[in-house]
Amino acid sequence: MTTATARTGTGGDSGGDGSPYALSHLDVLESEGVHIFREVAGEFERPVILFSGGKDSIVMLHLALKAFAPAAVPFALLHVDTGHNFPEVLDYRDRTVARHGLRLHVASVQDFIDRGELRERPDGTRNPLQTVPLLAAIEQNRFDAVFGGGRRDEEKARAKERIFSLRDEFGGWDPRRQRPELWQLYNGRHAPGEHVRVFPLSNWTELDVWQYIARERIELPAIYYAHQREVFARGGMWLAPGGWGGPKDGEPLETRQVRYRTVGDMSCTGAVDSDAATIEAVIAEIAASRLTERGATRADDKLSEAAMEDRKREGYF
Repeated sequence: MTTATARTGTGGDSGGDGSPYALSHLDVLESEGVHIFREVAGEFERPVILFSGGKDSIVMLHLALKAFAPAAVPFALLHVDTGHNFPEVLDYRDRTVARHGLRLHVASVQDFIDRGELRERPDGTRNPLQTVPLLAAIEQNRFDAVFGGGRRDEEKARAKERIFSLRDEFGGWDPRRQRPELWQLYNGRHAPGEHVRVFPLSNWTELDVWQYIARERIELPAIYYAHQREVFARGGMWLAPGGWGGPKDGEPLETRQVRYRTVGDMSCTGAVDSDAATIEAVIAEIAASRLTERGATRADDKLSEAAMEDRKREGYF
């Protein structure tokens, strides 16, 4: 493993000049993530990074940039666009791609609906519809490793996956096929047609992500910080109006000060009331929270007790 940064502290081994040093937990997580990216570069032929413009994919890309600097990132990016994304996030995505000279593949849910290969859901959400375009993009481009930003504290089904998660020829996930990962040894072997999902942030928490963003001074879309926004109440969440069909009659709009803990389809991603307009305030807010970000703000995870696991078995992120 390559250690990115040594920080002065107490305890631990001694440096060459005799001064003691210790790694912070963020240094350890960063070093692990850099190691994973380099390992995939050595084992696979056509990796791709899932990039939505959400904070976890932003941190993941930041690790990839560090892993290969000063060279360019040797992987393309892939975004599954539902057509109901937040405009601020799409703007951020495009600016990031241009700034770093990256290659971006966009798999459009709307294209599959227009061709009759998918149908709109009665509730208007398109998040569950992302699986088919994702798998089609993987097959068409022959991607053999797909980086995702999943973390084990997000949702209980996430905690069942290893860092390297084997997917079958239909993109399906079977928890019984998970491989041991002792001593950070990752087995990327797969049969023709199969691929591996790779999760460099598996050992990170939401708080770790925000502390790392603060340390590295990483820019985020503005909707992650408190701002005034028109929202309406549905299913115990504050949703933003949009072309996806909200609000309905009896769902009055009101202007509130909110922010987003996670970013996805506008139809199922709720905002939270918040005064946290700075990164320090966000970190304090998260440290005091007892609700996971997806549990508090993602309607698609509330469809059933096993909603996420069912979708993962079908090929979802």
